[in-house]
Amino acid sequence: MNKFETNAITWFEIPTTDFARATAFYETVLDDKLQAFPGPEPCNMFPSQPGGVGGCIVHREHAKPNSNGTVVYLNADGKLDASVKRAEKLGAKVLVPRTAIPGGFGYFACIEDSEGNHVGLHSREF
Repeated sequence: MNKFETNAITWFEIPTTDFARATAFYETVLDDKLQAFPGPEPCNMFPSQPGGVGGCIVHREHAKPNSNGTVVYLNADGKLDASVKRAEKLGAKVLVPRTAIPGGFGYFACIEDSEGNHVGLHSREF
């Protein structure tokens, strides 16, 4: 079994205060387009593969960005260093620079996004 096949998480949502700013931030950092998801509240989904974990940025009255609590790690596979640099150019604060994960699980970095959320970036290689 591949170390990356089992998913404990099935869906995640990252709250925003400025939906357009957050959309531009994540599209630039990840160098990929988010997909609009129809519904009563603004929601843009991160790219994912069938059978993989999905998630989105969302703007909801009751969901506020914060820097405490659960940290979601987004896929920056093969472009971790470039993603961190793009985040910094957009004003993100680097909380943890690229760090190797023991046991061959790749590398990660943590940033504070445009909304004040603490978010991780993960890659099997940088």
